[in-house]
Amino acid sequence: MSKKINHEKLEFLGDAVLRLSASEFIENNFQRLSVGERSELRAQIVSDEWLAKFGKKIHLERIILVGPKAMGDSFSKDTIIAEITEALIGAFYKCFSSVKEINLWLDKYWLKDSKLILDAPYKFNAKSKLQEWCQSRSINLPIYKIIETSKTHGDQKRFYCEVFIEDKLYATSYGQSHKKAEKIAASKAIESIMKININPSTLVPNVLRKKL
Repeated sequence: MSKKINHEKLEFLGDAVLRLSASEFIENNFQRLSVGERSELRAQIVSDEWLAKFGKKIHLERIILVGPKAMGDSFSKDTIIAEITEALIGAFYKCFSSVKEINLWLDKYWLKDSKLILDAPYKFNAKSKLQEWCQSRSINLPIYKIIETSKTHGDQKRFYCEVFIEDKLYATSYGQSHKKAEKIAASKAIESIMKININPSTLVPNVLRKKL
C-alpha cells in the first residue's frame, strides 16, 4: 500500500474526528451559543486556514517530506501543512480510539482562537456577515468582481477583488487566491460600514450583544 493512500485515509479520518472534537469543545466552553453560532465557530476552528496555522505552530514542516518546489510556494505549503495536520489528528485517534486525547491537545489552542473569533466575527467570517447585513436591510447581496493580475502561483497579489453593494464600491483587496481576495475585501467593506454610521451590533453574534 502506498504512502499516499495511507496519508489520505488518515486525513479522511482526521477530518471527521476534528469536527467531533470541535463540537465537544464548543459544547463544553460556549453553551450560550445558538446552534447557528456554534456551526459558524466550528467552521473557523476546523478550517484549512486554522489547520495550516496550527501545523506551523507545532513545526510540522520540519518533518514533511515533499519536493522543494511545493514547499517553496506559500499557497501549496499551507495546503500541505493543513492536510498533514488533519492526518496527524487522524493518527492520534487511531492510537487512542477516543476524542478525549484530541481535546486535551487542541482545546487550549481553540479556546484562545475562539475568543478572538467571537470578539470580532466579521474578521473571520466576513463574507457571511456582510451577506447577513445586506439581508437584514432587504438590499441586494454583495457582488464580488475578480481580476487575475498574475499567473504566478502563490503570488500574494495574484487576484484583485472589488466588492459592490447596490452598485456602490465598498472595498478592494488583493489575495493569493480567489477566495482569499474576496474574504479580505468583505472584511474591509464591513470595517467601512462600521465607520460610516451603521450599527455594528448587526455584525455581532446575539450572545455577544447581551454583553455589550
